[in-house]
Amino acid sequence: MPKLAEKPSPSKAIEIRPVAGALGAEISGVDLSEDLSDETIADIRQALLNNLVIFFRDQDITPDQHLAFAKRFGDTVEYPLIKGLEGYPEIMTVVKLENEKLNFGGLWHSDTTYLEKPPMGSILVARELPPRGGDTIFANMHLAYEMLSDGMKKLLEPLKGVSVSNLPKVTATRDERARVSGKAAPETILTATHPVVRTHPETGRKLLYVNGGHTLRFEGMSDEESAPLLEYLFEHQTRPEFTCRFVWKPGSIAFWDNRCTQHLPVNDYHGFKRVMHRITLAGDRPG
Repeated sequence: MPKLAEKPSPSKAIEIRPVAGALGAEISGVDLSEDLSDETIADIRQALLNNLVIFFRDQDITPDQHLAFAKRFGDTVEYPLIKGLEGYPEIMTVVKLENEKLNFGGLWHSDTTYLEKPPMGSILVARELPPRGGDTIFANMHLAYEMLSDGMKKLLEPLKGVSVSNLPKVTATRDERARVSGKAAPETILTATHPVVRTHPETGRKLLYVNGGHTLRFEGMSDEESAPLLEYLFEHQTRPEFTCRFVWKPGSIAFWDNRCTQHLPVNDYHGFKRVMHRITLAGDRPG
């Protein structure tokens, strides 16, 4: 009697475990070094939309595999101010050396909102970690908007924020990297204007779209006139109940939706080296 062909085993479903009440989930049951099925990629994308930032543990991926995984979610783009990894211009090395005091991007921010089309998201891979410290905190900008009063929402709805690439508090965090591997002239200033209240293009949820790293003022207002309200919003949008904290370990990966989150890399590991690789995904014009 001929042997019956074995039925292919069903693909293993990924496991999604929320890490905090506000946002964030760890995903297990998947090996990112593999060529994942379209179904698995769709599940990961939905997990990102549901949780805003997703984390993977115990992954061992090469730069080529990092790039291949990222491209399953959209087009990759180069960071506009710093050169990428040699041979991989789309992979940016985020590093703090033992002798440095400031860490790259070491303040609350959304990535590169000074671009006309800011990134959809970023995928960050841990390459070398300090023995302790160096966590990253993420904040949910949907909650930041939803917890505002109706009066504040009405005030903010018509406003637009002007983002720039040269706020002193953020340029100080990238001076060393720009000196070593900058690809734009030091005097280059990138600027873009976006709605203060943005609608997420995939979920339709509204969110607060200003950030302390890049938003300088409101369109049609001076810096001085804008400052009091912006400072209130910057403090409000990073309230502890809007956040989650990720403790990096060897093999950790974080993938965040840059459209509706902010993040803060904690600078508490002086005297130690921390090296990460980041790939950025192209976004659209905020609306």
